[in-house]
Amino acid sequence: MLVRIFPSKAHGTVSAPPSKSVAHRALICGALSQRSTISGLAWSEDISATCDCLRAMGAQIERISEDTVAIGGLTPAGIPDGAVLPCRESGSTLRFLIPIAMISGKTVHFTGSPRLMERPLGIYEEISNIQGGLFVRDGQQITVRGGLCAGDYEVVGNISSQFITGLMLALSLADGESRIRVTEPFESRSYTDITASVLREFGVSVRCEGNEFVIPGAAVSEDAKDTSEEVTETVRSRFADLAYTVEGDCSNAAFLEALALLAEETSPLTVTGVPADTCQGDRVYYEMLHEMADGRKEFDVSDCPDLAPCLFAMAAYYGGAHFTGTARLAIKESDRGAAMAEELANFGAEVTVGANEVTVACEALHGPTRILGGHNDHRIVMALALLCTVTGGAIEGAEAVAKSYPDFFRVIAGAGIMVETE
Repeated sequence: MLVRIFPSKAHGTVSAPPSKSVAHRALICGALSQRSTISGLAWSEDISATCDCLRAMGAQIERISEDTVAIGGLTPAGIPDGAVLPCRESGSTLRFLIPIAMISGKTVHFTGSPRLMERPLGIYEEISNIQGGLFVRDGQQITVRGGLCAGDYEVVGNISSQFITGLMLALSLADGESRIRVTEPFESRSYTDITASVLREFGVSVRCEGNEFVIPGAAVSEDAKDTSEEVTETVRSRFADLAYTVEGDCSNAAFLEALALLAEETSPLTVTGVPADTCQGDRVYYEMLHEMADGRKEFDVSDCPDLAPCLFAMAAYYGGAHFTGTARLAIKESDRGAAMAEELANFGAEVTVGANEVTVACEALHGPTRILGGHNDHRIVMALALLCTVTGGAIEGAEAVAKSYPDFFRVIAGAGIMVETE
């Protein structure tokens, strides 16, 4: 899809979409209950992938309204042997569900896009090899069988926190207590805090002791504790039933807040729906964007890497900035540092990408002289769209926004941005 954006300013009020990070975790925990309801869902490609995979694992999912599902019934024992899980392009889906498949002892196949299958999974492969499981990567398919049980685990902290989340979710189903120790530097800690928070909501009493997570085995629901019922194996194998509402998403709210800054006082835009008290690490978007507008030039994105494309684009608008903690951008949906360097050059910016730093320099922003590429990356497309509202421009592959924010262009058009799609 080609999207053309003409110079225009946003105005009015827009609401942040539901958090994809929270929704993944809530859906998995809800699936492990007998029957829960998850509300406030946005049907992005990634969330749809998680639901499809949970169904393939044996969960019952019923869509009861536009943004609400009833979900439950998934147990490790009930996962079909030979199940095929279509993860599409969702790294969260893949990394969160592999350990649950491993703990089931069943043979489970994961499929996905070529880019997804290239993303690192070495931690799970190493655990599987040590514990005598099967872990095979074969082109666009990964096959696992066994290789995970209760115990003590050490995970390096400067890789994706998705591995830690995956282990936390799966080890909650193990027979005994487990400990996950994360070595320093512990980057993206906030994402594991989200996981711990959602697990506790569903009755799993995860404890955080510094950089160590203590996971109780065979999670006992709070319902069972409150009623003093005899704890049967059925109760011990499930999460608590819950009515859960997904909170607003800070990662995508950043693009809306950036539009508000670009609108300036002549055309004010108000962003609502962002939780005041949240574990989301990307909650720093507001502070970072406004400090950039006030002249700040140094930023560390090691704990909020998903904000980087938005911040890079706005840095070009504000005359440049220097970013550290960027190493993991190379293994996202695209190599985000390289992708933004290529596309921002069309606006007159010079971007230098180092091993763990990115510098954006721009003396004068100008309109792109060619059609911009979306790099099959939702956050690249939305970041480029920000600057196109200033200079005008066209983005090829704009359908990539469906991964996390399928309504993005409809929302900004409703707020006054001039958008045409082909």
